[in-house]
Amino acid sequence: MTLQDDLAASPPCHPRACAIQNCLTRNGFDESKCQKQIDALYECCNAFYEKNSESASTVSCPKASLLRLKMEQRKKAT
Repeated sequence: MTLQDDLAASPPCHPRACAIQNCLTRNGFDESKCQKQIDALYECCNAFYEKNSESASTVSCPKASLLRLKMEQRKKAT
């Protein structure tokens, strides 16, 4: 699926959140093995907030302020 498909999902970004859960389950809940899926969710959530405003919400995404913090922390870690 594309970013546009995932943004149009109900709820938005839900397929990417599910991909994280599937990855964690397959890998014994080792988050380090699911970084690609986490980055994909954050990409979708960031696009969701850019499209709908910082005050929008979807159950699949952290609040916009927390998302920005997490994205910044991930950027510094690399």
